[in-house]
Amino acid sequence: MAESETTVAKARRRGLNRISGVRNVLVALRRVWLVRAWRMDLHPTVQMSLSAKLDLTFPIGVHVGAHSYLAFESRVLTHDRTRGLYLHTRIGRNCFIGGRAMILPGVEIGDGCIVGAGSVVAKSVPPGCIVAGNPARILRERVQVGSYGRLADADARESALALAGLT
Repeated sequence: MAESETTVAKARRRGLNRISGVRNVLVALRRVWLVRAWRMDLHPTVQMSLSAKLDLTFPIGVHVGAHSYLAFESRVLTHDRTRGLYLHTRIGRNCFIGGRAMILPGVEIGDGCIVGAGSVVAKSVPPGCIVAGNPARILRERVQVGSYGRLADADARESALALAGLT
């Protein structure tokens, strides 16, 4: 191994991660179903938990960009029956929407954003931000992320933990 190469260790696959291939097929089939049957605008690289919920009342209002991830039980809403609203809700490229987060109708989340778990996003979020809370507030700006909203130093951190035997 050359001196310039570094060892990158990955966390061991445990639990349901051992059958991630099956999960990936199910997610791909669900994404195709949502795009073709419900006419949602989901990029082919979008990943989502099987428990993520996308609004079926106004499905053409759901837009999710390339390499974004919707975690478990997250919600993307496009309608509000009490106010009679049917609005387009957009999630940019390279975003991560945390578990049980709720994106309200008409909200636009910029490219490279991370939405914390359990957050309720009621206002649009500029690109490159981390938001969390109810209502969601900007915690950090000008954040650099890779695909699926993964922070730039995440691989190094995971590798260090794996090499230390902590994963």
